[in-house]
Amino acid sequence: MGGIFSKKGASGFSASSTAEEVAEGIDATGLTAIVTGASSGIGVETSRVLALRGVHVVMAVRNKDAGTNVKEAILKEIPEAKIDVMELDLSSLASVRKFAADFKYLDLLLNILINNAGIMATPFKLSQDNIELHFATNHLGVIFLTDLLLETMKSTSRERKTEGRIVNVSSLGHRYGYREGFCFDKINDESRYHRYYAYGQSKLANILHANELTRRLKEERPEVTANSLHPGTILTNLLRYDGFLKCILKVLGIFISKTVQQGAATTCFVALHPQLKGVGGKYFVDCNIAKPSSQAKDADLATRLWDFSLSLTNAK
Repeated sequence: MGGIFSKKGASGFSASSTAEEVAEGIDATGLTAIVTGASSGIGVETSRVLALRGVHVVMAVRNKDAGTNVKEAILKEIPEAKIDVMELDLSSLASVRKFAADFKYLDLLLNILINNAGIMATPFKLSQDNIELHFATNHLGVIFLTDLLLETMKSTSRERKTEGRIVNVSSLGHRYGYREGFCFDKINDESRYHRYYAYGQSKLANILHANELTRRLKEERPEVTANSLHPGTILTNLLRYDGFLKCILKVLGIFISKTVQQGAATTCFVALHPQLKGVGGKYFVDCNIAKPSSQAKDADLATRLWDFSLSLTNAK
């Protein structure tokens, strides 16, 4: 990706910047990060670059075999890398609860939580907890996981005098949810289901979650920040349910899509770069602060979504 896409923003980086480039020179030795969805797509590259910079990476994956294969590939390139693989299915609240308990049992620090895993444009389906699958996987599992690990991040920040960072991988798709916005009483209504709108709604939730978390964290004043981002258009396994869109992107990809290395750049930038010390509640595109939709800036909606979501997790 070059030409107009190479124009650098205020951060000094652009759409064509790679994850390695944005993390170059950063010594993150001693930090620990959880990366969800780390066995495919930009999750792999995010894990690799974090490990390259000295981060102890905990790969949270649905398929442990796939995760182990990625770990071995990274170790082959970076023999000194510290990597663990743990099982996590974000669509299951029981799995999220078990993952958090298992992680705490390891008594590890937690400096960075990258909520990267997600699904896109799936046929209508309910999760094990009877929640529409996009909402369950892309949002509910994310807010529950973050909530369960937040005290660990706060204590790590206090003890080590380091800033904790929570990174929600959202999407430009957050602009294209249901026309009427969130219909809290119709989340599981199959009759109104549209797979792209459901995806967009869940990605809007990622931004609102980061914003509301930022508001609450500022009241407590711990050294933990939360931000969201759009990684760019990338041909990854996320498109496995949409062959038509995948074909379109393959044809137009040379003009509009990023490589996986470029796609992971904004995540690594938000997770590691010293420019962002103390920055929270922002939405990033191409490694620069950007403007999300007006809905994504609705503080009342963010608070309502927070309360609604945690009420669902508490009820299960």
